This record gives sequence, C-alpha cells and structure tokens, in this order.
Amino acid sequence: MAIIVRLDRVMADRKMSLNELSEKVGISNVNLSKLKTGKASAIRFSTLEAICQALECQPGDILEYVEE
Repeated sequence: MAIIVRLDRVMADRKMSLNELSEKVGISNVNLSKLKTGKASAIRFSTLEAICQALECQPGDILEYVEE
C-alpha cells in the first residue's frame, strides 16, 4: 500500500509557489518540500488543515491511496 502526495499538482493548479505556501502555512520550505516530494513519513492534521485552507482544497486532493 502506498500514499501518494499530490501537493505539487494542487500547487500548480493554484499557481502557488513553495515559498508562498510556506509563508501561508507557517512551516519551513524544507519540511514543505519533503512533503511535496513524498519523502515525509507523517503529517500533522493541523499542518494538513493549514495547507488545505491555503490552497482551498480537500485532503483528498492532496493525498491519494494506491494499492500496490
């Protein structure tokens, strides 16, 4: 099983840069970049909520489950 992070796609759709999202969410570029590239092993609900608020999206727009 795998969770795929689609943050880059949603950011591109909203024409929002990593720096801009980082400022709006209040987390570092490094941590946001790890999440964007799928290298993060966990995400706090508060962070996910802030990202969804900034991007005006739902958690399902960012995270996708794919059965291997």
